Amino acid sequence: MLLEGRTAIITGVGPGLGRAMALLFAREGADVALAARSRERLEAIAAEVVALGRRALAIPTDIADPAQAKNCADTAFAAFGKIDVLVNSAFAHGVAKHLVTMDEADLATFLQILKTNVWGTMLMCRYAAPYMIEAKRGSIVNITTVSMRQGRENSSAYSSSKAGVAVFSQSLASELGPHGIRVNCVVPGHIWSDNLKGYNEARARATGRTYADQFTQFTSEMALRRIPEADEVGAAVLFMASDLASAITGQSLDVNAGYFFH
Repeated sequence: MLLEGRTAIITGVGPGLGRAMALLFAREGADVALAARSRERLEAIAAEVVALGRRALAIPTDIADPAQAKNCADTAFAAFGKIDVLVNSAFAHGVAKHLVTMDEADLATFLQILKTNVWGTMLMCRYAAPYMIEAKRGSIVNITTVSMRQGRENSSAYSSSKAGVAVFSQSLASELGPHGIRVNCVVPGHIWSDNLKGYNEARARATGRTYADQFTQFTSEMALRRIPEADEVGAAVLFMASDLASAITGQSLDVNAGYFFH
């Protein structure tokens, strides 16, 4: 029970990684506050957490709104009496274009990606950290992406926003370290999902390959020749959140089946 008696806020809780982390944390003994924009989705996952014997709180939140981010942290503390762990998993992406081809609508989306991924992460840290400072302990884990490691065409908004989160996390680790609070990042590559399966099925049809051949080609750049499951990425987050990582702060842990070595 790596998180026995702990409480955690997890943002960006959806059907993939967010749900996997919520259930994994609950199995390891944590009560969880779940944040995302969709109340229906949050309540469904909260019910799964309760079925595991832990307390769960669904808090519909747009993390890029300061008032909503503050409400999320304050509501979690009021319900649980403490905040031991904050996991920032919410993100926005899009605008798969070259910068010079972006129109006004694309530029507005670019700004929204930065607001959600950088500003929203910062806001959640701003409003959760004081409760950790009061307790003189805590762990913050920010989810970034392997694309922050190397900028590629058509990904400038998402990649730059997540790179910003990584450097922000290092600064915050320096600021909060004297208070006994650790700040780290987990850096996924591809995560297996129905959407990723659908992508490979579509690519197989478009190229006239079998699905098996397409999947082999897709995973050929990964040392393990496979795509990590959401639970595997969640396990890395659990490690960073737990006392197993008690001397680790300001670091970024890659979980990508060997797609990118750093």
